[in-house]
Amino acid sequence: MRTPETVPSRTWFITGASRGLGRAFALAALERGDRVAAAARTVARQDFDERYGDRLLALPLDVTDRDAVFAAVDTAVEHFGRLDIVVNNAGTMSSGMIEEFTEAEARAQLEVNLFGAMWVCQAVLPHLRAQASGHIVQISSIGGLGGFPSTGMYSASKFALEGMSEALAMEAAPFGVKLSIVQPGGYWTDLYTSMTTTSPAPEYGPLRAEQEKQWAEGSIDSEPRLAAEALLELVDSADPPLRLLLGSMVYDLAFDISRRRMETWAAWEQVSRAAEHAVPAPGTAG
Repeated sequence: MRTPETVPSRTWFITGASRGLGRAFALAALERGDRVAAAARTVARQDFDERYGDRLLALPLDVTDRDAVFAAVDTAVEHFGRLDIVVNNAGTMSSGMIEEFTEAEARAQLEVNLFGAMWVCQAVLPHLRAQASGHIVQISSIGGLGGFPSTGMYSASKFALEGMSEALAMEAAPFGVKLSIVQPGGYWTDLYTSMTTTSPAPEYGPLRAEQEKQWAEGSIDSEPRLAAEALLELVDSADPPLRLLLGSMVYDLAFDISRRRMETWAAWEQVSRAAEHAVPAPGTAG
């Protein structure tokens, strides 16, 4: 792995950069001497230390507006001359049982977490392909590992993001562009305090009560700074992984979910294999 001393100054484009993990990522890059285009719905230069000077470009941006995304990326490239690292961090969380979601609420969850990231990828790829380099980092979640009661639509958005990103990683690789999916565990951000909730259906009262009992036991999350330090190690790597887990809890959960899935697949292997028997195409003389 390369050390910070051997890594040249780079230019970042970070969405959701005004708070939480996004802000921690932006500050870590700036403290290293890198340049950052910090994009968010509400962001301004005064949100950051004045000493960063021209190395910081604040870009107000709603990632659900595809035209605005392309314009913001073009502005960043015009200002800095290039982009090296793109971090799709902007995201929202909607809480509620699947049955409770209205169409508008369900679509809103996907608009930010999936389509917002997709528009950014589409906007930056022509620039990254032209320079035959770059690293796209998709900030997923523990919700991308599995679905859980009341976070089903959030998980749906992260599952979709990861599926899209796996394909994109293979599509971008021939052009020298890397992609990594980061799956963080718990960090002290305002994700939970700013999340939207559905209108609760009384039928799910017992399940909600069970969840509230679990949450009442409390949780200990980590400082966003630790996630930022891990991100720097990721982008410094000459051979970054497709996926990176952040935190012991999410690390253990990933292995637990994977083991349970493999056990289930193995238990149903006979049925799975019996469902396939290659035959010529219908209508083909044989």
